[in-house]
Amino acid sequence: MNGIVDDDLWSAIGDPTRRRMLDLLLADGEGTATSLSEQLPVTRQAVARHLGVLDRVGLVHGSPEGRERRYRVDDAQLARAVAQLNAVGSTWDARLQRIKRIAEAIQRTKQQ
Repeated sequence: MNGIVDDDLWSAIGDPTRRRMLDLLLADGEGTATSLSEQLPVTRQAVARHLGVLDRVGLVHGSPEGRERRYRVDDAQLARAVAQLNAVGSTWDARLQRIKRIAEAIQRTKQQ
């Protein structure tokens, strides 16, 4: 499964504040650390650190604008993350189906 999942990418997405930031950036199209901090219960400095993590894994890209950076979501990297999540979900669905078949077989054996 390690070939499917980019651990750095999922570590970045694993944080609820960063997921909320991605939601806000997707809804607004773009944002700065200041604009995001006005919509989140964390400081501007904390938002800037989170944006740095998202930028390092390629989920967002910042461009200088005055004294701040304006961030946008990288659609291709987000699509890659979604594809990885779907692949992981499919793998676990298959595993759960196998477990279910084994459990049903055990149950049938006990009933005989």
